[in-house]
Amino acid sequence: MDSTGFVTLNRQAGLLKEMDTVANNIANMATNGYRREGVIFSEFVVDTGERDNSISMAHANTRMSDMEQGALMQTNGTFDFAIEGPGFFLVATPEGDKLTRAGSFTPSPEGILVAPDGATLLDAGGAPIFVPVDSNTLALGADGTLSADGTPLAQIGLWEPADPLAMTRAEGTRFDPGGDPIPTAEARILQGFVERSNVDPVRELTRMIEVQRAYELGRTFLDREDERVRAAIRTIGQQT
Repeated sequence: MDSTGFVTLNRQAGLLKEMDTVANNIANMATNGYRREGVIFSEFVVDTGERDNSISMAHANTRMSDMEQGALMQTNGTFDFAIEGPGFFLVATPEGDKLTRAGSFTPSPEGILVAPDGATLLDAGGAPIFVPVDSNTLALGADGTLSADGTPLAQIGLWEPADPLAMTRAEGTRFDPGGDPIPTAEARILQGFVERSNVDPVRELTRMIEVQRAYELGRTFLDREDERVRAAIRTIGQQT
């Protein structure tokens, strides 16, 4: 296969990755705390010599996460928390501590605040947050201080990665901080709210149509190129 075919196939592979990413964004439009993903295309250029043209190929091996604030939805849930501004909650999982913007928690039978899958919400000191089972009124201050019947229990931690470029997506709405996260005080926590996904449905559906059209165009080109090569082989075979 000539360089034109390789370049087109490489482009098609990148478009498939982008289509997977767009489809995943659409599937998570209703997932609280979800961050939209995108694909970053990079160019790889090979110098073929002074007299020949260089070969340029695109790679789509890197994904980026859009950290734009999602809309806040009021739930009036006692253990529903939303971050207004930058920062993340820190939860302890079997795979290590993870950052997340998903703020729906509930007390475990032991009184520890956990996410729906059992991940433990951590306070500003990195310790689990215990809520007495006999508490009547639970209130949350803007600084994250959680109080039961007027008695402070803990301060919910707000964190950010020490190196934003080292942070990677883990699973679902969680991120691996890529090292020890650091506290941040540039945001406030709201009780009775959750942050919705920051996926824009119109934008994603429009992008899906664009990627589909680009992929179809590439496939048509490959089909025509294949037919051209077959015709050339038939012609050469008839002449020999």
